[in-house]
Amino acid sequence: MSEIAAPAALDPRELARLTEVARRIRVEIVRTVAHAKAGHLGGPLSAADMLAVLYFHTLRIRPDIPDWPERDRLILSKGHSSVALYAAMALRGYFPLEEMATFDAVGSRLQGHPDMLRLPGLDMSTGSLGMGISAGAGMALGARLSGLDARTYVILGDGECQEGEVWEAAMVGARHRLDNLVAIVDHNRLQQFGWVASAAPERTPHPPHWGGELVAKWEAFGWRVIEVDGHDIPAFVGAFDAAARPDGRPVAVIAHTVKGKGVSFMEDRYYWHTRPITPEELAIAMQDLGEPPGPQAAETAGGAR
Repeated sequence: MSEIAAPAALDPRELARLTEVARRIRVEIVRTVAHAKAGHLGGPLSAADMLAVLYFHTLRIRPDIPDWPERDRLILSKGHSSVALYAAMALRGYFPLEEMATFDAVGSRLQGHPDMLRLPGLDMSTGSLGMGISAGAGMALGARLSGLDARTYVILGDGECQEGEVWEAAMVGARHRLDNLVAIVDHNRLQQFGWVASAAPERTPHPPHWGGELVAKWEAFGWRVIEVDGHDIPAFVGAFDAAARPDGRPVAVIAHTVKGKGVSFMEDRYYWHTRPITPEELAIAMQDLGEPPGPQAAETAGGAR
């Protein structure tokens, strides 16, 4: 049976700090895509809270020494959501926040999909869906064989879990009892083109039972499963704390999220998977995200940053 994450008893100041980090990640996602005039929005926005907790609370990392051997590893297997990862890394101090303006540009370190050969601090180049969890299993096994007390976290999309390679890696993780491996499934219930409805001409979200199917599959492959509200920061902290208490099984955290979270006209709409955003839409998004109007917002809306 899956576990439901128990919220951690966070100090109010820590909760406020993590909440603000998640908000700022969302602001940077939208601003960056608006400036680049291309990029993904829905999936990055649904992953902002988990990235805030990981980079600012859970991960043992040293941004000043990105290749520190004893660091925890993080792989964004759903690599098309790279802009969210870059926002978290910039806010954490891996590179200047101003560099976000180079996203997806020729020669930039911040490519549309993460490239570990360009940007220090990336543990895996991703983009071909399904491959990240295989690399994560290898890293977790390598840490054990090297005697390193390091954990490996892999963020997957729920649609990505249709890839066969995901389940090959799941078998390996359970076979080798990799309890230092955590798969986090961003279960926002929407793929790039949604799901075809049987009774309507439009695309619709996954049927409600699909979350149960994911839980059952990870459990069937021998993983410990923890379900969490993917936008509840204390619950996320609690889930990762629980995952760090090993019992001989790898852990799958199923995060129930909303695609496009935080922006009113993007939430639960599959067509915001990847789409340019107009200056008018940017202004609404900034208001939704609680970002006061100012010179930076005006410059971004005008195409400069």
